[in-house]
Amino acid sequence: MSAQSPARWTDPEQQQLEERVAAAELAWLSMDVDVQTLRVEIDNFALIHHQLLGPLYARLDELDALVAEAVAARTGLPEDLRRAADARRQVEELPDLDALFDSVREQSGRDGEAAPPSPAAPERVRPGKEAQRIYRELVRRAHPDLTTEPAEQQRRAAFLARVNEAYAYGDAVALEGLAAEWSTAPEAAPAADAPDRSDWLRRRLDWLTAKIGETATEQVRLEQTPMGQLLALAPQDPDRLLEQLAEELLAKAAERQAELERLLGDVPAPADGRATGARGRAPVGDNDTHPTVPQPSAGRHPHQESHTMFPQIPSADAAAVPADAALLDVREQDEWDAGHVDGALHIPIGEVIARLGELPEEKLYVLCRVGGRSAQVVQYLVQQGRDAVNVDGGMHAWQGAGRPMVSSTGQEAFVL
Repeated sequence: MSAQSPARWTDPEQQQLEERVAAAELAWLSMDVDVQTLRVEIDNFALIHHQLLGPLYARLDELDALVAEAVAARTGLPEDLRRAADARRQVEELPDLDALFDSVREQSGRDGEAAPPSPAAPERVRPGKEAQRIYRELVRRAHPDLTTEPAEQQRRAAFLARVNEAYAYGDAVALEGLAAEWSTAPEAAPAADAPDRSDWLRRRLDWLTAKIGETATEQVRLEQTPMGQLLALAPQDPDRLLEQLAEELLAKAAERQAELERLLGDVPAPADGRATGARGRAPVGDNDTHPTVPQPSAGRHPHQESHTMFPQIPSADAAAVPADAALLDVREQDEWDAGHVDGALHIPIGEVIARLGELPEEKLYVLCRVGGRSAQVVQYLVQQGRDAVNVDGGMHAWQGAGRPMVSSTGQEAFVL
């Protein structure tokens, strides 16, 4: 080495600190991206779970209450009466979120303020690899703790708020724009040869160590939430998980309804028309039913009435769907591309609520792969006053019935 370029001396302790800080920073940023991604996925999954499965859970709770009331009406036993009262109380105490929002808007109007508009349902997204990469790089470069200047920390915090918002929606284009914006921003960390560099590195390492612990704790907390545990059952395919859950809830509801119909349609009449049994049974009503159980109309058999009281989701066989029927396919894009009905409207299940205005007013036949997701959508549409029918068996039944299909690729259509 020439005399004009002497070797630069490096403090071994500071060099070790530099390496430890770099390693800790990489570990924290990777964990932070993972936790932020998990939070977005859980929030979006919880939203769709509530909107699409909520009516099914409410229906099942109502059927449980009615079954308990019917049992209490038959036995009159104090324990059965208590169970029936508890089941009914659970249904009645469920919060009505729509009514709550309405009351808030009404109160705002009374206070002389403009009533806030109904919030639009956010899109369900999963940030892609490119969005994760850009987000990680922006956090690394723009984090407020990279500077000790209060004004600079505030500026960085405001900038990262915009970054987090774009990441929550998986908007890689917006993140790219933010990255370009930040490329001209100054760095606030002390220079490598600054006297206070070693002290800054030690403080930075302490902060990163604490941050890694906080991030790990938050990840465990998110994973242990009810929605986190549910999502963990199928992290790569939550839509299929919702489909399975819907099918299970529909099966349970059918079992409860059959049990209720049996109880209402097979009530033994006591010899004296009253109800005091050998086991000390409490009196019941004149028709041998508990006063809280809905009574069938005069002249109608209880079994017939139950079909009106608890209507099933409208459904139709794939082979019976009219050739000119309006079809709604709620599967995901890859399923649609593999094979679909020519002329059907395609709206993935997660977008149905936000795109209600695109649905035609005529009777809709709703399709998915095997009928679970479409049943959820039909349940929701019927509650909105729409004329909707679930195609039993979905596209598998459609294909099995020999009904025509096309693919988006031009290749032979199949059900994915």
